Amino acid sequence: MGSDGRVDIDGETATLIFERRLPHPPERVWRALTDPEELRQWFMAKAKIDGRPGGSIEMIAGPAQFHWTGRILTWNPVSVLEYEFNAEPCEQLPDGERSVVRYELRSVGACTLLTLTHSRLSKRTALGFAPGTHAFLDRLEAHLASRPLPHWRATYDAAKSAYPTWS
Repeated sequence: MGSDGRVDIDGETATLIFERRLPHPPERVWRALTDPEELRQWFMAKAKIDGRPGGSIEMIAGPAQFHWTGRILTWNPVSVLEYEFNAEPCEQLPDGERSVVRYELRSVGACTLLTLTHSRLSKRTALGFAPGTHAFLDRLEAHLASRPLPHWRATYDAAKSAYPTWS
C-alpha cells in the first residue's frame, strides 16, 4: 500500500484502507489522534472526546467542517481507536453517513504502523473521502514531524488521480 490507500467497493458500499509507517512511537501517534488540541491543528477539527469504551466522540472537521458524532466502540490506548461516524444529511453528504472509523497502531522498531480503516461508507462518500483522507494523513505526518502542514486542498488535488472517481 505504501503511502497511498485503497478503496474496496462492494456494490453501493465501500471501505477505505490506509497504511502509513510513521517514524514516531505509538504513544505519540495516539496523542495526535485523540488530543483535541492536536486534532485542531492537523485535522482542522473541533473535537470532544469522552475517551473510554462506550464513550462518545463529536467532531466538526476539515475544510467542509463536516459534523459527526458517534459512540467509541474500542478505546485501547496506544493500539486501537474505533468509533462510529454518524453524519446527518448536508450539502456534501446528501444522504448523511453511518460508518465506522478504526485506527490501529502497531509498534515496528522505533516506528508506528498506522492502519486506518473507514468502513460501511456509501460508495459515493468513499470516493470523495479517499483523496481527502490521504491529504489528512499527509498533514498528520507533517504535524508529528513538526514540519509546516501541507495545504489540504493542494494535497487532495494531487492525490485524486491515485483513487477511483465517481462514475
